Amino acid sequence: MAILVTGGAGYIGSHTVVELQNRGYDVVVIDNLQNSSEKVLGRVEAITGKKVPFCLTDIRDRIGLEEVFSKYEIDSVIHFAGLKAVGESVAKPWEYYENNIGGTLVLLDVMRRHGVKDIIFSSSATVYGDPLEIPITENCPKQPCTNPYGWTKSMLEQIMTDIQAADPEWNVVLLRYFNPIGAHESGTIGENPNGIPNNLMPYITQVAVGKREILNIFGNDYDTPDGTCIRDYIHVVDLALGHVAAIKKLQENPGLFVCNLGTGIGYSVLDVVNAFMEANNLTIPYRFAPRRPGDVPVNYSDPSKALREMGWKTQFDLRKMCADSWNWQKNNPNGYED
Repeated sequence: MAILVTGGAGYIGSHTVVELQNRGYDVVVIDNLQNSSEKVLGRVEAITGKKVPFCLTDIRDRIGLEEVFSKYEIDSVIHFAGLKAVGESVAKPWEYYENNIGGTLVLLDVMRRHGVKDIIFSSSATVYGDPLEIPITENCPKQPCTNPYGWTKSMLEQIMTDIQAADPEWNVVLLRYFNPIGAHESGTIGENPNGIPNNLMPYITQVAVGKREILNIFGNDYDTPDGTCIRDYIHVVDLALGHVAAIKKLQENPGLFVCNLGTGIGYSVLDVVNAFMEANNLTIPYRFAPRRPGDVPVNYSDPSKALREMGWKTQFDLRKMCADSWNWQKNNPNGYED
């Protein structure tokens, strides 16, 4: 029996495949390679010493998915596949709803047709919107989202919740990520954004490697100690290990299980910049720019449920996140195109 990893050639997906294979799980990866590279799978195989079965398939392709489920003995799904750029989602809302929601509906239908009713969904802390409590627990009410990307996560959570309520044979784990950064310690796989990075760390590393001249920090007048936004940054390997813990949780037949994956520590943008410079003995030029619409001042998790109910907690600190991010970027200045 195998775990199907949708979007398994992406940033979080590839790191999760590594940790699953290292712990003896069989995996099958599907990806349409729209925002990823097949080259990452060869690097995963070099890390784990195991073949990664791969199918070039889009989650909207019902015939392609049917072939995957017919060919392999799939017993559970980890669902990463989806478009994820906030700004792009504002410019292309139809594309985001059609891909993320439409594709997931096809995936869920094919799953149930093949009797596969265990799924782990890659959700996001964006569903909390401007949170009503800090640190954020799973009981914090979801708030209106500020962009179509966030709405796709929130809506898909509701869809899967309704499916599980209607058919208790389903086990649905909704993992709400905070801010993944870092890379595998080998420096051979990491975050490889297309175009201008949407997230802080790849922007920092691209400035460090000389691809960009200066880091823009959006807003320095928030009600925080240094005026910049505070977020919960989590090492991508810790996040991947959270999915290993979630696979074990599925074996308990939990029904619907919602869980934050974060460190429980809030770091400001300047904290991260300074930690990166200190960890790597580099200077990162930066300047302050106007606030971005939709950015909330403070957002970090209470991860105690993950420890209590899955036995999972983070291992790596901010310095390690920064060192591993730079190790990836300096060895792969052009990502997987080197």
